[in-house]
Amino acid sequence: MIVSFHKEGAKIILISCMIVVAGILVTEAIFPNIYLRKGIQSFLLIFLILILQFFRNPNRSLIPTLDTITAPVDGKVVVIEEVYEPEIFKSNRLQVSIFMSPINVHVTRYPIGGKITHSIYHPGKYLVAWHPKASTENERTTVVIENEVLGEIMYRQIAGALAKRIVNYAKEGQMVLQGSDAGFIKFGSRVDLFLPPGTPVQVKIGDVVKGNRTVIFKK
Repeated sequence: MIVSFHKEGAKIILISCMIVVAGILVTEAIFPNIYLRKGIQSFLLIFLILILQFFRNPNRSLIPTLDTITAPVDGKVVVIEEVYEPEIFKSNRLQVSIFMSPINVHVTRYPIGGKITHSIYHPGKYLVAWHPKASTENERTTVVIENEVLGEIMYRQIAGALAKRIVNYAKEGQMVLQGSDAGFIKFGSRVDLFLPPGTPVQVKIGDVVKGNRTVIFKK
C-alpha cells in the first residue's frame, strides 16, 4: 500500500529526515558504546515515525451528496449539545465537537458541499482542546458552507495546546465539494460542527469517527 502525506507536512518531514540522518551519523562517529548509540538512534527513528504518522493523508474518496453531513476529521466525539452561537448565527445551534489526539489523521475535509459564505481566522490562546473556553478563546477558524438542501452548516477548526498553526483553505464565495481538502491543524486539536437545533445526529458522545467515512447526519 502506498502511503501519502499531506503537503502541509512537506517542510517538517524534510527537516525531520535531515535531523535523523545527521543524528545517526553523529552517534556512529562519537559514541563508542553500542548500547548508548543504538538507544539514541532508536529514539531518533521513533521521532521520525511519529512525524510521518501525523502528516499521513489516507485516500478517503467519497461520492458527494447534498443531503449528508460527513465527519470533517478523524477523532472522538466529545460534545453534543445545544449552545448559543454568537459569531455568525446569533441563535442556538447543535454543537458536535470532535477531539483529535496527536495520533489521529489531522486533515480537515469539507463536511458538506456548497458555497462558502464565511471564512474567518481568529488569533488566540492555546488552551487544551477539551477546555470549555477553547472554542471561543483559542486560535481558530470559522467556516460556513451553504447549500439548497441543508442550508447553512458551520465548522470551526480549533487549535489545542500543541497545535500552533491552523491551515484553512476555505475562501468566501468559493464553491466546494463535500469531502475535499479543507485544511490541516498541526499537532492535536479539535473541530466543532454547528448544526440547526434539533438535528437528529447519527453519532453519540464517545464515538470514534473518521473524516469522509462517518455520517453525522443524513436528511
